[in-house]
Amino acid sequence: MNDFEVSFNSPQCGFMSIGFVGPEGEFHTTTANTPHAAALPELLSILSGFLDGDDGVRVLQWNRDPEEYDFRFSRTDDELAIQIYEYPTGDRAEDKKELVFSHRGGVREVCGAFAETFRQLFDDRETDEFEFNWRRPFPETEFTELERQLSA
Repeated sequence: MNDFEVSFNSPQCGFMSIGFVGPEGEFHTTTANTPHAAALPELLSILSGFLDGDDGVRVLQWNRDPEEYDFRFSRTDDELAIQIYEYPTGDRAEDKKELVFSHRGGVREVCGAFAETFRQLFDDRETDEFEFNWRRPFPETEFTELERQLSA
């Protein structure tokens, strides 16, 4: 049973509502397409890397404006942990960050939850005018690689 859910809603005007739900809690926010313009492809590449056997820690920076986020992924053996830290401003002061969400699960479980929501974004990208509304291209290459890793 998958006890981790990820939701990325269709973007609007360069912003996207995202959410995470796990047994320990939930987190919802709105993210921006700038200044971290490569956040979506980087996220997919991080997940594909873990499916391909990478271990250690990878951090994805993202923002809401003025808040900033670090999505910290760490893999140990077959477990992948995600921790989301929020900073009140873009200066990312370590003493001001707050852990707002965490989840630990199997690598395939966590990556599969992300893949499921990206699959929905991909399927709806024309109807939702993804590229116009996100103001960035859909990360199709990175999404295809994640799908390939999951099916391997």
